[in-house]
Amino acid sequence: MRTIKNRNTNGRPTKPPSVKKSYKITIKMDTEEYYSLRGKADVAGMNRSEFIRRCIRSSEIKQRLSPELMGHIRQLCGMANNINQIARTANAAGYSEVHMRCLAINQRLDGVIKKIEDDC
Repeated sequence: MRTIKNRNTNGRPTKPPSVKKSYKITIKMDTEEYYSLRGKADVAGMNRSEFIRRCIRSSEIKQRLSPELMGHIRQLCGMANNINQIARTANAAGYSEVHMRCLAINQRLDGVIKKIEDDC
């Protein structure tokens, strides 16, 4: 009895693992999303899978705001409220009484804005 070595020498060569598509993902879409995907893929002249792959490769995702940056933004909102109160007091009592309070808040505002700019 003879054994055959290298049985399939002809035919398509095997793909390397980096090129081979070995993962399958299933997603749910409503009717509008499905027909939108189908229409865009048809206009682009490719199947839906290839269209989605290209969308994934070319898309740019922006990072959400960090908790620290959100804290700075909340702090700015609180300072804006303080400025409104200072303006109300200045209109009622006169500017000279509020001047020092306004300078202090301006310095705090500058510090918070610098922190936000450093984080971005």
